[in-house]
Parts: sequence; structure tokens; C-alpha cells
Amino acid sequence: MEIIPVKGDITTVHVDAIVNAANNRMRGGGGVDGAIHAAGGPAVLADCRARFPHGLATGDAGWTTAGDLPARWIIHTVGPNHRAGERDRSLLESCYRRCLEVADELGARSVAFPLISGGVYGWPHDDAVAAAVQVLTEAESEVRECRLVAFNDTTYEAYVAALRAAGRG
Repeated sequence: MEIIPVKGDITTVHVDAIVNAANNRMRGGGGVDGAIHAAGGPAVLADCRARFPHGLATGDAGWTTAGDLPARWIIHTVGPNHRAGERDRSLLESCYRRCLEVADELGARSVAFPLISGGVYGWPHDDAVAAAVQVLTEAESEVRECRLVAFNDTTYEAYVAALRAAGRG
């Protein structure tokens, strides 16, 4: 699988599926979750309500329509909230693995990931980047291309450095 760091807005990326860093309620929220719901339009929230009436567990993933986004699907995952005391790194790693499993079930061959738990959930930045790169470089999946979408220069540069350290850059 090719792993490509890119700087930009995940809501504008042309891939089969984009990953949403969602909350447990699956009804939209702040940060990347709010941006994806806003750009995807009301069909995304309607599909979340239908598919996830009781929400989604931390570390798990599921999919909905992408609505008005340029992707075909949104793969929603709930990262651990470090600020709220959820500090088990295996939950963060599970998010990336489960997203790839869902992508494989859908037949998605290109997926764009934000930095899961690295924003309002307060996971330490460098470790959030390291978890993403570690899981994606070790994963077995039918996904051919993963884009690590960085919203700022700091995250983009961290992705580039981590991929280089993993022999992928």
C-alpha cells in the first residue's frame, strides 16, 4: 500500500473513502467531524442516524454515504479521547485497522485519513502520527493508496518524517 502525506482539507480529497474522526454519538461534532458533516450535507447525518442509532464504540469504525463530498463513502471511527482519560494506545491503533477492514469490505482502494484523536481529543501529536504510520505501514489490506491528510504544516512535516523513519519516504 502506498502511503502519501498531503497537506489540505480532507473534505476536498478525491478518494473512494474519507475517514471521519467521529465522536461516540455519531451525530456530528467539532473539528474534522463537523467539517465533514457540513460538507457532506444532510444525507450524512441521516445515514449516521439510520446505521448507528446507538452510536459507535471507541476504536471501532463503520461507514455511511459521503453525501455531497467527492468521495463515495465516509468511514467513521471513534478515536480515544486523551483529554477525558482514554489513554489506551491500542484503541487508537484499532481505529486505523478497523478503517482498513471497513474499506476492504466496501471495496475501497483509496482512503484519506485525518490525524485521529490528534485534535480536540488531545492525543499527544507525535504519538498520534507514530500510531497512524505504524499501523498503516504494517497493515495487510486491499487498499492501494492511503493519504494522510494534514491540516497544517506541523502535521504534514511530522507525517513526512515518520514515513521516512519507517523506510517509506
